[in-house]
Amino acid sequence: MIYLKAFLFGGLICAIAQILIDRTKLTPARILVGAVVAGVCLSALGIYGPFKEFAGAGAAVPLTGFGHLLAEGVRTAIDEKGAIGILTGGLTASSAGIAAAMLFAYVSALIFRSKSK
Repeated sequence: MIYLKAFLFGGLICAIAQILIDRTKLTPARILVGAVVAGVCLSALGIYGPFKEFAGAGAAVPLTGFGHLLAEGVRTAIDEKGAIGILTGGLTASSAGIAAAMLFAYVSALIFRSKSK
C-alpha cells in the first residue's frame, strides 16, 4: 500500500508540474523553482509535514519535498544554534542529497560525452 500511495501522490505532484509546463508560458526552470518555494511555504504553514507522513516517498522525492527539507533544516538549526541557523540549516539538512547529485552528475559526465548538434 505504501508503494501505491507514493506512486499516486508523487505522480500527482509531477502531473501538476507537467500541466503547468503544457498550459502556461512559464519555463520549466521557473516551474521547478516554484515547486521548491511551494514546498517551503507549505512546510511553513504546517501542511507539508503531515502530507509527507501520509504520502511517504511520493511527497519526499519531488522538488516540493526538497523545499520542505530546506525549511525543516532551517527550523531545526534555529532551535539548536539560534539566528546563525538561518544560514546553515538548509544546507546542513540537504547536504547528503546535494553531494549525491554532484557525484552522480560527475560520474555521468565521465561516462557519457556530449555531441555537437
